[in-house]
Amino acid sequence: MIDPVVVEGLVHRRARQETSPLSRLTERERHVIEGMAAGRSNAAIAAHLHLSVSAVEKNVNSIFSKLGLTDEPAIHRRVAAVLAFLAHPPS
Repeated sequence: MIDPVVVEGLVHRRARQETSPLSRLTERERHVIEGMAAGRSNAAIAAHLHLSVSAVEKNVNSIFSKLGLTDEPAIHRRVAAVLAFLAHPPS
């Protein structure tokens, strides 16, 4: 038997994750944004994930798009993406 409070907490966490913009990211994009959150440069992320820098750049741009981060001069998209990631960390 499972405690109903535990079940309720798991259901609410799952619902939050599904409504999070981060739920639209692919597994590779999640790995890239984790590297961004760790403060790694694109080159360092590429080395860590055994990818080309170009592949990381494509993933970063896809992350920006999926999170609705436009190329506004007043907003640093990389910082905004990391803040979104930190607000909704994977479980």
